[in-house]
Amino acid sequence: MEPTKIILNESEMPRRWYNIIADLEHPPLPVLHPGTREPIGPDDLAPIFPMGLIEQEVAQDRYIDIPEEILEAYRIWRPTPLVRAKRLEEALETTAKIYYKNEGVSPTGSHKPNTAVAQAYYNAKEGVKRLTTETGAGQWGSALSFACNVFDLDCKVYMVRVSYEQKPYRKIMMESWGADVVSSPSMHTGAGRMVLGMDPHTSGSLGIAISEAVEDAVSNDETKYSLGSVLNHVLLHQTIIGLEAKQQMEIAGDYPDVVIGCVGGGSNFGGMALPFLQDKLNGKNLRAVAAEPTACPTLTKGAFAYDFGDTARLTPLLPMFTLGHTFVPPAIHAGGLRYHGGSPLLCDLVRKKLIDCRAYQQTEVFDAALVFAKTEGILPAPESSHAIRAAIDEAREATFQGEERTILFCLSGHGHFDLSAYDAFLKGKLEDHEFPEDALEKALENLKEVSN
Repeated sequence: MEPTKIILNESEMPRRWYNIIADLEHPPLPVLHPGTREPIGPDDLAPIFPMGLIEQEVAQDRYIDIPEEILEAYRIWRPTPLVRAKRLEEALETTAKIYYKNEGVSPTGSHKPNTAVAQAYYNAKEGVKRLTTETGAGQWGSALSFACNVFDLDCKVYMVRVSYEQKPYRKIMMESWGADVVSSPSMHTGAGRMVLGMDPHTSGSLGIAISEAVEDAVSNDETKYSLGSVLNHVLLHQTIIGLEAKQQMEIAGDYPDVVIGCVGGGSNFGGMALPFLQDKLNGKNLRAVAAEPTACPTLTKGAFAYDFGDTARLTPLLPMFTLGHTFVPPAIHAGGLRYHGGSPLLCDLVRKKLIDCRAYQQTEVFDAALVFAKTEGILPAPESSHAIRAAIDEAREATFQGEERTILFCLSGHGHFDLSAYDAFLKGKLEDHEFPEDALEKALENLKEVSN
């Protein structure tokens, strides 16, 4: 019998992260200082990041060693299983083979600890005592709270208001690891008070929460800021997902025709896809598909431009596909995908046509989630369900065309804290949200101001 699960031994866990920048013929555009419009340097980033992470942000090396202290923490849950989704294949009556990498087995239930542990380690190593961050759905906030507990750091989490209200148990999880969690926008920062003054009933956004966390970090000694997606060093840490998956696919005697992940900022998609895109750059026939919500279609409808990563304009200018730093997405349940921009590295690969992008409605995503739950037994996170939707569509297309196709996707997390969303879907109360075209026009006007 072919195995359902392919599990590596701890001794087989990758000991280096992969940096795709070393294999690109032309590097991505630089991040710019908003005042000078010149490429930022280490001194510009030093107020919010430790030097160890700054060095990784600009690294040109193909591989970067993982410190033993990080590997030791990883061993709590890594390596994660690669699973052949045989029951899903049977239900779809497909000619395709479907595999998924289950990152939901981590202590916090998602892929996020892969970078949270690394970031907490490098901060603690340089004497930082406290970290601030934002979180959408709560997966990143949970991961950093866990990691700060591992390395004895204080943690302050600004949680986007809509998710703070939708997912109270994520808040309790963070507090159980010792974090201080507040609803964003809050009265704790100038950025939060400004937003509340303009719209006291706002649902919040990751852009607003980032502004609060950055302001908090630069206003307090011995405090740094930690980001769960978007930046190069974050995607670097996440490549352990794809590196493990490549070993496991080799054990399975198979190789993916298509690699899929959901995309908000880009951390889990990049973590899965980048090691495989190395093969594509070397001539391998492979497609990488990024799945996002129609309510926040950054890659499929956004404009490519230099824009701020946050609402209050406290971050450097990032070259990315963006809906505008002032854009507040509808209150969909995939809170981790409600971000106005994308990783500059992934956006560069989209422009180079190395990545395909698709957008999905909320209800079709939850429909796919239930198909997965009823076949594979796992209730997936709404974010991960975008990848499942894309994988099902790929399988059906392969069947329609009468071809074999090997599909690999990242199950970035479980949905145990998303039961209110499933309850709404099962009761027929979950609504679809189209991206408002007039919002794009307003965003483009704001981008003109930024470019000037």
